[in-house]
Amino acid sequence: MTSPAKLSKKAYEKELLRLQAELVAMQHWVVTTGARLVIVMEGRDAAGKGSAIKRITQYLNPRTCRIEALPKPTEREQGQWYFQRYVERLPAAGEIVIFDRSWYNRAGVERVMGFCTSQEYRRFLHQAPIFERLLVEDGIMLRKYWFSVSDEEQYDRFVARREDPLRHWKLSPMDLESISKWEDYSRAKDEMFVHTDIPSAPWYTVESDDKKRSRINVISHLLSTIPYEHVEQDLPEIPQRPQSGSYTRPPRGEFRYVPDAAAKLEEKKKGKKA
Repeated sequence: MTSPAKLSKKAYEKELLRLQAELVAMQHWVVTTGARLVIVMEGRDAAGKGSAIKRITQYLNPRTCRIEALPKPTEREQGQWYFQRYVERLPAAGEIVIFDRSWYNRAGVERVMGFCTSQEYRRFLHQAPIFERLLVEDGIMLRKYWFSVSDEEQYDRFVARREDPLRHWKLSPMDLESISKWEDYSRAKDEMFVHTDIPSAPWYTVESDDKKRSRINVISHLLSTIPYEHVEQDLPEIPQRPQSGSYTRPPRGEFRYVPDAAAKLEEKKKGKKA
C-alpha cells in the first residue's frame, strides 16, 4: 500500500488554523450546554499523540479543557479498583478531558511488560467495555483514537529524539523496549480491539506516519462526531480609557527590570548587514 504524499506546510497551517477556530467554537458549546467530553489518545511510543493533543488544546481555555497524563500508580492506588483513579479525573458539566494514555495502559504496556497478572488483564478486558458503556449511558461523549505508526517511522523518530537535546526527556528505557517488543505490542493491540471496539465506544485509527496529516485528520474527525453548534458569545464592551488624573509614575530607577537580552539579537542582526 502506497502512503499518501506528505502534506504541504502551507496547506497544513491554513487548515489547522481553521480547525482550531472550530475547536474553540466546540468548546464554547460544551461549556454553554453543560456537555461532557472525554477523548482517549492511545498508540505506540512516538506515534504522534502528544503533538496532536498540543494542536487540539493550543487555543482552548485550560479552565474547562485539561489533559490527564497519569503517572505510575501510588501504593494506595495499586490497592484500588483499577478504574478508580480515572473516574476521579472524568469531566464535570461543561468540561473536556483528554487522556494522554488512559486506562488502556493495562491492555498495552502493563500486559507486554508484565506489570499486571493474567487475571488482572482478563478482568480489564471484561470490565473496560462495561465501564465505557456506563460513561456513555450517563451522557459522556467518549472518543477513542489509536495512533498507528510504522516500525521504520517510529525508529526514525527515536533517533531524532536522541539527537535533539530539547527532546531527550521523551526517551526512556521503557520507550525503547517498544522496538524489541514490536510484535508483542501488535498482538496486545489486536486483542484489545477485539474486546473493546464496541458500538457505543468504537476505536478510530489515525494513520500517523505523516504527523501533519494525522493532526488534520484527527481534529476533523473529532469535530465531525460532536453535535456542536456555533453559540453567540455575549462579549463585554471595552470601556474608553479615562483621561489621566493626578497619578504620577514613580521613577524607573526605583524598580528592578529584566535585562533586555533581545537587544543583543538586534545588534547581531545589524552587525551581519554591515
